[in-house]
Amino acid sequence: MNDANRELDLRGIACPLNWAHARVALDEMNRGERLALLLDDPRAVRDIPAAAEAAGYALLEVEERSRFWRMLIEV
Repeated sequence: MNDANRELDLRGIACPLNWAHARVALDEMNRGERLALLLDDPRAVRDIPAAAEAAGYALLEVEERSRFWRMLIEV
């Protein structure tokens, strides 16, 4: 399902650097657009939702897949 306007593969990038990459991408997007993040750092699953919501973005979904997570954030 293509529910994202953009996808960012951050597997192999540890917290907090993965959030820094995500934040740059989110800041470049328009209101209503969605960014899918692919993450393999378990800390990101805990930390990025809080950081995204604190920055004013909406966390729509966190899905655990085989060996990584997919997170969907709306600007």
